[in-house]
Amino acid sequence: MGRAGFVAGNWKMHGSLVRNQELLDAVVSGTRSLQNVSCVVCVPYPYIAQTQSVLEGSHVLWGGQNVSQYHHGAYTGEVSADMLADLGCQYVIVGHSERRTLFGEGNQVVAEKFRAAQECSITPILCVGETLAQRESDETEQVIAMQLDAVIDLAGIEALGQSVIAYEPVWAIGTGKTATPQQAQDVHKFIRSRIAVHSGGIAENIQILYGGSVKADNARELFTMPDIDGGLIGGASLIAVEFISICLAAQN
Repeated sequence: MGRAGFVAGNWKMHGSLVRNQELLDAVVSGTRSLQNVSCVVCVPYPYIAQTQSVLEGSHVLWGGQNVSQYHHGAYTGEVSADMLADLGCQYVIVGHSERRTLFGEGNQVVAEKFRAAQECSITPILCVGETLAQRESDETEQVIAMQLDAVIDLAGIEALGQSVIAYEPVWAIGTGKTATPQQAQDVHKFIRSRIAVHSGGIAENIQILYGGSVKADNARELFTMPDIDGGLIGGASLIAVEFISICLAAQN
């Protein structure tokens, strides 16, 4: 049997109590038939308690969109992995391109957040990817290797094996552009080969998601690529019918 599918919705800074309830109810109902696919929603901090209340006991899991590298202390405005764990989060996104580019999170900080999450038994969804300028300069593999190596150097290859990786070409997020399935596959294959240098078993088993403007109409073609195991979904995760269709497309 191959790797199970995995689809995570990243709501980013969207939501309201009323809209969240409608969306979560629809997703739970629409994905009841899922087989061999994990379905996760990563919601803004203020809505994690609501999400826990709605999803607890269902097949849909929930998580955070970011986490502090610190577990406690005088860090005003930060949220620790311990706090996310208190609210039942099993996953958290670390190193999203928006955190890297807009908020200046470098590879070392991302690695520290990755480790902090795992110390609280939360599975990190580690985002890696290149900008348009880096792709055009033929630096894609170099950039992604550095992002992966920072985590391996700090936490170890076994820790990486207890995570999910999401490849998100920065140039294809929120732009309407999407890497072709073969372009995405090529980078996913590189990621797996980079991990295989340290452990063939981990490379074979780790789930690698595509995170660049996945929608219902392109999900199946992307997910049929041999090294693409699902998606990290942005805007489409806010539309129930779209997100449900993407989840269904990730079934083996």
